[in-house]
Amino acid sequence: MRTYLDCYPCFVRQALEAARMAGASECQQRAVLNRVFDLLQRADSSDVPPVIGSQVHRIVRQEVGSSDPYREVKEAGAREGLALYPWMQSVLAGAEDRLDTAVRLSIAGNIIDFGPAQQYDLAETVQRVLAQPFAIDDGLALREALTRVDHVLFLADNAGETVFDRLLIEELPVPVVYAVKGAPILNDATREDALAAGIDQVAEVVSTGSDAAGTILDGCTKEFLGLYREAELVIAKGQANYETLSEEGARLFFLLQTKCPVIARDLDVPVRSIVLRQGGQLV
Repeated sequence: MRTYLDCYPCFVRQALEAARMAGASECQQRAVLNRVFDLLQRADSSDVPPVIGSQVHRIVRQEVGSSDPYREVKEAGAREGLALYPWMQSVLAGAEDRLDTAVRLSIAGNIIDFGPAQQYDLAETVQRVLAQPFAIDDGLALREALTRVDHVLFLADNAGETVFDRLLIEELPVPVVYAVKGAPILNDATREDALAAGIDQVAEVVSTGSDAAGTILDGCTKEFLGLYREAELVIAKGQANYETLSEEGARLFFLLQTKCPVIARDLDVPVRSIVLRQGGQLV
């Protein structure tokens, strides 16, 4: 997915928000914006948005001197998710179709995303997603794929969302390798965040080795690329993984909420849709 003009104001907004969350002075905020404006003038719009967005957030970390501007909001998201976890377990226990419900709960957790917006109502979102029709539903293809693979590579998205992913992992019929970021970017999950959600109790936790949003394969380690290339089934969470991997073939299944008009338009669905989409065939 290429970068659209509508992405540019979003990059600027994210830079300013991240700098302020890191406690930047007004002088530092101005320095961040000046560098971001310069970057955007030179950016290649044929790149996927996370390529440019990740450069934006590196500028913030450099100028402000903070390795993880989103640390506090990541911890808050994890607390919110863990507080709902026992209730969600009871919902899952009483579900007529446990896999469908687990997928929905995992997608509900995708609202914990500080890229598109800082405000969300987690409990309301869970209730909505449990009842909402899928805008794209390739669930039958996912079920079929699960019958013929020996494991799943699961690409994580945000911290806090990891709690919701755990519920899905526990319902999958095969072992799971759960891939997180190698270093902080936005409020994306790192190993520390996955362990806080207890993911290591239900899956093998690995690192992509990257500090970029989504999964930019050129920036990942050889070890992760080996796991990625060998995986016959990949579950990819969130908008950034869709942006970076949407052309990577039918072995990928994207689970997300459309929180951004650009991505909604690319998928040809309304904003606030829930999506379980199989990837396109490689040419």
